[in-house]
Amino acid sequence: MLRTTLQQFHLSRPYLIVTGVAILLFLPTWLRLVTEWLKWEQVLAHGLPTFLIFLGLLLIHPPKPTPFNNAGKSKPSIAGGLVLLATVVVWALLELVRIDTLAYLMLPAGVAATAWAMLGFRSALKMLPYILLLGLSLPIWADTVPYLVILATAVVSDLVRMMGMPALIEGANITLPYGRLVIADGCSGIRYFAISILLAMMTAILNDYRWKGWIAAVAVGMGVALLVNWVRITALVVIAYQSNMESSLMHDHETFGWVVYAAFIVPTMLLAPVHRRKGVPEGTPARVAPKSLAFVITGFILGTLGITLAHSAAEQSPEWSITASNLKEARADQLPLPMNLPDQLSHRVWQTDSMGAWVSLAQSQKQSRDDKLVPYLPRTVDDGQWFLESRHEGYTIRVYRHITNRRQVAFSQYYQVGSYTTNSYRNAKLLQIPATLRGQNRFALITLQAPCSVRGCDAAVSEIDTLRQTIHLDPPG
Repeated sequence: MLRTTLQQFHLSRPYLIVTGVAILLFLPTWLRLVTEWLKWEQVLAHGLPTFLIFLGLLLIHPPKPTPFNNAGKSKPSIAGGLVLLATVVVWALLELVRIDTLAYLMLPAGVAATAWAMLGFRSALKMLPYILLLGLSLPIWADTVPYLVILATAVVSDLVRMMGMPALIEGANITLPYGRLVIADGCSGIRYFAISILLAMMTAILNDYRWKGWIAAVAVGMGVALLVNWVRITALVVIAYQSNMESSLMHDHETFGWVVYAAFIVPTMLLAPVHRRKGVPEGTPARVAPKSLAFVITGFILGTLGITLAHSAAEQSPEWSITASNLKEARADQLPLPMNLPDQLSHRVWQTDSMGAWVSLAQSQKQSRDDKLVPYLPRTVDDGQWFLESRHEGYTIRVYRHITNRRQVAFSQYYQVGSYTTNSYRNAKLLQIPATLRGQNRFALITLQAPCSVRGCDAAVSEIDTLRQTIHLDPPG
């Protein structure tokens, strides 16, 4: 293998140069990504190995060169350079306000744009499967966990019902005669999902699959990962029922999961079509155009250097308060539905004179260039204790029911980013850009709660709807 790698290094070299240049162009985000890799968290434990696999594949199995009779058709173009500059500008805005997820997504896009600018469109297209594999190393997997949990909950619940087991199924909670199981984030199967896609992409690249085969391999990998997780969870429910919740697998089912995964993935990989390369591919290798360096230098000025020059320390602004005629201040630990909030948010709570509704204001201010205007927010409601029962008023008001004591609470929350208001946390992250450009540096999460009566939640929902229209921040955003 070493001899083959050395013989085809002239094919790998242009793509390795492109990778190095792209890392320098987007260096602040790459440095932060390395920090995330080295945390070795569950959803990103494969991050650094994936990056090393990306480099290894470029070395031992580089993209095929252009056939001799087509040489000259793949030339660096002005279009590629303009795409690179546009990519750098978008990344710089995201990096400026620290929208990390989108900034991370710009890294593979940056590698692709750099390849287009320096090597030409045809060579960039040949590098695309490798770049997509590199994208698996990004810390974006946590965003897919809730959807995988929802899908697993729906499938496993249906399987449990089909087997006729006596079980009370409430969302992600499966209550058996001898205890309760919760399909939580740890049951998402995210590790099986990520590793299966990685193995599928590696198989496709090493076998030089064309796009149809590449897509089919990835689809099979995703399907196997989902199936493995559903089988694993269903098997644990059956084991819990048969053992009266006393099986050791109820507390330690990590090894069991990997055994099930191996039983599915090994035969799948053995059945994959194999197409081995014979010797070093012949053709004209990709070449770096010297003139493309002008785009690279301009991109560096617009990107990394531009961020450094544009960043300035956040200015102090007055703290917000809630203004309404019928509110009196209360304690946060008295809220009907307890909230999970990060420590950097200052938290104040008010209660209406009628004692029917509560208002929570959690806010923070960006102090320096390394701070985020909109901080990371965990799930404010503990879904292990509270079950989402219904939605009202265009999905802006939700009703939660406590799993054990059956209490119900109407709940609504929205976000204030500078002078912008939104019901969506994702939109709040995007609103950081215009807020930062306008010099606004304060963020708030406003939450409204009202306990439901024994008769129902209509009055609580109506009170929250009225309260949201009457309260406002002082001073305004």
